[in-house]
Amino acid sequence: MRDTYRSLLTALSAVLALWLILGFWPLSVTSRVALSLLVILVCGMVLWRQRRDARSLAAAVRDLGDNSLPPEDFQGAVILACGDNTALFAPGTFFRETRQGWYLWVKDAEHLPKLAQHLSQVRPALVSQISVLLAVLPEKHTSVDDFAQQLRGWQRGVMQCRPATGSIPPVWTATWVSPSAASHDAEPVWFTTVSHRTGIQVYQPGQGNLSLPEWTRDNDAGKRLSRLSQGLWLDSLLSWQASTINTLLQVRHGELPALKLCAQGICMTPVRGLANNLWQQHIASLTTLPPDIAATEGPLPLPELLLSALPRRRGVSRRMVFWRYAGLMSGIFLALAMLASWVNNQRLIRNVGDHLALYHHLIGQPVAPKLRAQQRLRADAVLLDDWQRRGEPVRYRLGLYQGLRLIPPVEAAVNDWAPPPSPAPVIKTISQDPKIVRLDSMSLFDSGKAALKEGSTKVLVNALVGIKARPGWLIVISGHTDNTGSVQLNQPLSLQRAEAVRNWMRDTGDVPESCFAVQGFGDSRPIASNDTPDGRAQNRRVEISLVPQADACRLPDTKPASPDESDVSTQEMEK
Repeated sequence: MRDTYRSLLTALSAVLALWLILGFWPLSVTSRVALSLLVILVCGMVLWRQRRDARSLAAAVRDLGDNSLPPEDFQGAVILACGDNTALFAPGTFFRETRQGWYLWVKDAEHLPKLAQHLSQVRPALVSQISVLLAVLPEKHTSVDDFAQQLRGWQRGVMQCRPATGSIPPVWTATWVSPSAASHDAEPVWFTTVSHRTGIQVYQPGQGNLSLPEWTRDNDAGKRLSRLSQGLWLDSLLSWQASTINTLLQVRHGELPALKLCAQGICMTPVRGLANNLWQQHIASLTTLPPDIAATEGPLPLPELLLSALPRRRGVSRRMVFWRYAGLMSGIFLALAMLASWVNNQRLIRNVGDHLALYHHLIGQPVAPKLRAQQRLRADAVLLDDWQRRGEPVRYRLGLYQGLRLIPPVEAAVNDWAPPPSPAPVIKTISQDPKIVRLDSMSLFDSGKAALKEGSTKVLVNALVGIKARPGWLIVISGHTDNTGSVQLNQPLSLQRAEAVRNWMRDTGDVPESCFAVQGFGDSRPIASNDTPDGRAQNRRVEISLVPQADACRLPDTKPASPDESDVSTQEMEK
C-alpha cells in the first residue's frame, strides 16, 4: 500500500476514534478531553513513524528505482534473485524481463525484506506472484564456511519477508556450473526437479523436456558420450548440492526454520569462476583432476523452465487493500458505536426508572420531597418530548433508542398528583400581567396532538376559576408553540389547541361562543429562548386573557357593563 493510503487510513482511524469518544461513549468532560488528546498524539506519532519508515525504505531501494519494477498488471512471476546473482544481470542493470517472469536484482540479504516491503506498498497486486530465487554458483566461492554463512544470511532474509508478503514466499534454487571438458561445446542443458513431480527432467534447446533416462539414451554415438559425461557431472553436482545446500537450508537451525524448496534447477553452461573454487575442490576430491576455468561473456541463462512450477495466488490492488482496511475499521467503529448507544439507552432507562420509583414511593407528606421528585419527572418529560420532536442525540440512535416507551409512564406520573395547598404545578402564571392565565401544553395535549387528553379536566378547572364570561369582556384564547418543526405545522397546531380549550369552556360553562376569540400564533411569540429545553417548554403554552370590549359577550337580558363594574370584575378576576 502506498504511503498516501497508509496516511489516509491512519487519519480515518483517528476520526472514527474521536467520533466514538465525543459522540457516543458516556464519558465525563475531562475524560473526553484526555482521550481525544491521546488519540491525536498517537495518530501524530504513527504518521511521523510512517513518514520516517517511508524515507528509510526509499533510501534502501533508491538504486532499484520504480522503473525497474514490473507494472501492476504484470501477469508473470516476480522473482527476487538472491545469492550469486551478479552473473544473471548485465552490468548496470537491476532487472531482466522475460515472457514469463520479471527478475529483480537483490543487493544483499538485508536488502531482501526491504525490497519485499517496497513491492507490497507500491505493487500490492503482485505480492502473490513474488518468489525468491537463490542463485548458486559454486565456482564463485573458495571457502565452504563463507559460503555457508552467506546461505544463512539469505535464509534469514527470506524469513524476514513474511510481514510484507503475508507468509514466507516460495523459495527455489538454481545452480550454474561449467560442464565437463567433453561437453564444453554443447548447448546449455537444464536439469530440473519439482516437488510435485518424480525424477529429473532435462531440457535442451530444440529438443524440449525429456526424462533423464531418455535423454542419456541417444542414438548418436558422439552425443551419447557427451551426455554420459554430463550425467556423471550431474551426479557429482547433486552429491555436492545435497551435502552443502540442502542440508543447510532444509534443516532447522536455531530460530531459523527449515526452508522447503518448491523447485530446483541445474544448468550446465560455461561459468567464469575463481581459482581453486568449491567446484574444483569437489571434483579434485573425486578425480584428483580439477576442471578448467571457463571464459564466458554476458549474463547466464535464466531458469525459465521452473517458473511454471511456482505456486500462484490471486493478488489484490492497493486500492482494494485500502478499501478492505477502511471497511474493517468502519465495521469496528459501527460495532463500538452500537455498543455505546446500547449503554446510553440503558443508562437513560435506569435514570428515568429511578426517578419514577422514587416518585411513586413518596406519599406526599411532607410535600417538598414529592414535589422535587415531580419536578425531576417534569424535566425528564420535557427532555423526552423535545427529543421526540427534534430527534434524539446521535449517541442514542442506531436503532436502539428507548425514550419513546418512557414518555407515557412519565406523563401519567406527572399528572396524577398535585400539592394540596397550591395550584397544580403545571400552571405557569406570569406576574407581570395578572389578566393572563398560561397553561402548559404538555399537561393538556399529547405531543403533536390537538385533542385534550384524559386527566386534563382537573387542570382546566383549577386554572380557569377566575375566568368568567360577563358582558363587555372578550375571552381571548391564543395557542403558541416552540420553534421545533416547520411553520406550516406549528401555526395550525397552535390554533387547533386554542380551539380545543375554547370548545371545552363553551360546552362546560355554557358560555356563548360570541364571548370567545381564538388565535394561533405558532412560534412567532416566544416568551423564552428556544435554545434550551426549559425555554422551549415555556413557549409551548395556551394563554387565556380577558380583553375589554363594549359589544362583546352580550348575554340575554343584560346591558353593557359600566366602567366601574368592569373594574370590579377585573379586580375579582385578579383575585
